[in-house]
Amino acid sequence: MSEETLTFNQTVQAIAEFSMFCILASGKKLTRPSVKVAIHTILYVRQIYPAEVFVRRKKFDTPVYQSRHPALNEYISGAVKAVADELAHGKVNKVVVVIKDKEQTALERFIFSVETMIHVEGFNKDIGVEEAMTPSSLVQYFRSFLVKLNMIETQIGQMYLGNDASFAVVIELKDDAAPTQSHTTKDPPPWMPAVTQHTSRPNHLVKRTVPSIQMNFVKVEPD
Repeated sequence: MSEETLTFNQTVQAIAEFSMFCILASGKKLTRPSVKVAIHTILYVRQIYPAEVFVRRKKFDTPVYQSRHPALNEYISGAVKAVADELAHGKVNKVVVVIKDKEQTALERFIFSVETMIHVEGFNKDIGVEEAMTPSSLVQYFRSFLVKLNMIETQIGQMYLGNDASFAVVIELKDDAAPTQSHTTKDPPPWMPAVTQHTSRPNHLVKRTVPSIQMNFVKVEPD
């Protein structure tokens, strides 16, 4: 029996969880730790925070690193949830994790591209998509990325910024759309305008841009 493909909602959840976990560094159930996994691991590998802030874990049968700092974890979780909300509306073009110096100049950008996702009607978000990945192929995809991420220090060298480094999570929306206003609260969207040099736009120089990670899954049509 062939494996069922992912639904739109499962894909959104998987992307959000993967990106965050990497920065911090299966079955059909896809847990929220994936953009989250990426973010945790990026912060560890690029030494944005001391090594003792992180604990080694395993995700997708690959070593990853997870922050133990409550405030940092709260920030990352909030950012991941906000990313997932925009992904659910099919508005995201790219998610960028930018590493900055004390002058807020972008030194490195990790770009997660979701612009090539296929279309799905809004009412079919919980139905498997014929062209989409299966859960097992998605795990293999993420595992391959994590292996490359753990090797990045040997490929591009270390960063020696001490306590002067910081990071930000940036989203680039399709057609320069505005972030989605919550329907359950009067609070404004949890985003502020980004510094253009922190984005993926090629006419703004940055010390180093890590090759984009193409997230080719599914894309939803507006309701």
